[in-house]
Amino acid sequence: ITHCVYELLENECHLEKVHLPEGYGVIVLNTNENYVEVEKSKKQEQPPPNDTDEPAEKKEKKDDCQKETNKRRDFYEKYRNPQKEKETKHILIRDNSTPEEHTLYVWDHFISRSSAKNVVFVAHSYGGLVFVELMIQREAEVKSKVISVALTDSVHNVWHQEAGKSILDWMQEHCRNWVSSSEPLDTPVEFMLPDCPRVSAGTERHELTSWKSFNSIFNYFTQALEVQNAEAKSKSTVTTRSSYRKKSEEL
Repeated sequence: ITHCVYELLENECHLEKVHLPEGYGVIVLNTNENYVEVEKSKKQEQPPPNDTDEPAEKKEKKDDCQKETNKRRDFYEKYRNPQKEKETKHILIRDNSTPEEHTLYVWDHFISRSSAKNVVFVAHSYGGLVFVELMIQREAEVKSKVISVALTDSVHNVWHQEAGKSILDWMQEHCRNWVSSSEPLDTPVEFMLPDCPRVSAGTERHELTSWKSFNSIFNYFTQALEVQNAEAKSKSTVTTRSSYRKKSEEL
């Protein structure tokens, strides 16, 4: 199935498959789980001291008792946690141990190196905080590539994250937050923080805010793209006129 999906993405969507650097064996899709779970190596139990003076019958009885104890312990552990029969440990993925690290890594190694010019973001809940952190770390780069950001019930806080005025001004113009509310979809919602406009997602359920505001978000992106294209066309017209005037003067 994975192979078929990749073929469709490459052939139908004209996307390019990018391989991770050596040493990476996984692409993290859920940044809340930036680790690999592996089974812990079992500790070798030290055998009991061999008492040569102990009668064979007594020794055999003691071994049987120990086996029964281990059997009961294993049964208890399985009953207490049936989903986890084996002891495991988490190994954090290098440079991706937190959502913030992961987003920065994806930006530096993929998005910033791509030829895409009009990038849009949809960030839900903690993803909004992560995006603000990306802005703080890579402000100039984000501003040069990203044209619009849709937040859904974001938990970011520009005061605690110490976002500067230039970031706040950019967010006011390029971001919108669809928040959980009993108000109809797209109804403006007041808020004290001076970061970006907030509107109702048309639901009071946090986990449904992205789905309920889906169409509004893409309309928002469409408008942002139209504005971007209009500005690019205007700049192109000014450049063409300037070049024509210069060429006329030379003649």
